Amino acid sequence: MSEESNIPVPLEDQLCFAIYSAGIAIQRLYKPLLTKLGLTYPQYLVLNVLWEQNTQSVGQIADRLALESSTLTPLLKRLESSGMVRRERNPDNERQVLITLTPAGLALRDQAGCLGAALLQASGQSPDALADLNSKTKQLRDLIYQNGVDW
Repeated sequence: MSEESNIPVPLEDQLCFAIYSAGIAIQRLYKPLLTKLGLTYPQYLVLNVLWEQNTQSVGQIADRLALESSTLTPLLKRLESSGMVRRERNPDNERQVLITLTPAGLALRDQAGCLGAALLQASGQSPDALADLNSKTKQLRDLIYQNGVDW
């Protein structure tokens, strides 16, 4: 092996950096829109999970977002104090906390549609082009999880 093979690829040529920095750019684009809704980006992600299927355990939401439950709990408490979700013990399993959208949390779903429109406008891409990029990115993620080393 030559020494050159140990030289890192320039940052701008690394896929991981392109995906990371694109994520930051999208979060910056969404920030003023989310601020108007009274949400942070992580809170928006949690609400998205609940909009897809209401009433989920903390563990289910954490798994879906690839987060630790301990990371998610303070965020859920803030959503509860802002009236977006309700947290309650599962009557069938006291160790489990269930998260349910309140009417206010449900109502935000329609208002949050503006984020997708903002991404389309800012990117100049067609819905089909962004859907294709999303599909390829998810495929890459899934392959990494499937073939990655023991986490």
